Amino acid sequence: MITAYIDGGARGNPGPAGYGCYIVDDQGLPIAKLHGALGTATNNVAEYNGLLAALAWAAERGHTRVHIKSDSLLLVEQMKGNYRVKNEGLLPLYREARHLVARVGQVTFEHIPREKNTEADRLSNLGMDDN
Repeated sequence: MITAYIDGGARGNPGPAGYGCYIVDDQGLPIAKLHGALGTATNNVAEYNGLLAALAWAAERGHTRVHIKSDSLLLVEQMKGNYRVKNEGLLPLYREARHLVARVGQVTFEHIPREKNTEADRLSNLGMDDN
């Protein structure tokens, strides 16, 4: 089982946006640090892009068990099926995430406080800086 700490943000909401993913192995050792610029987007779009990057990375490498940790309660609850996706702009990202979840196999989601997501936050800021 690998664990992916994911984050996304936008300066302005919408504004210059980026995502970050910090992925660790079952020993807690880092195995990937991902980040990217998204142009102008909202915080929620950026959060979903962090999720998509982590899931795509895992799927491409044949990982079948992934634990996602995010400080976005909205994303976690939507992916768990507890909240409906009402925003039309998030629906395609949600559907793509569902497709990647199915491709990976076993994916669990956990909401964590921002203070426990500092590395993914740092990486998402790098993504925002790249705009």
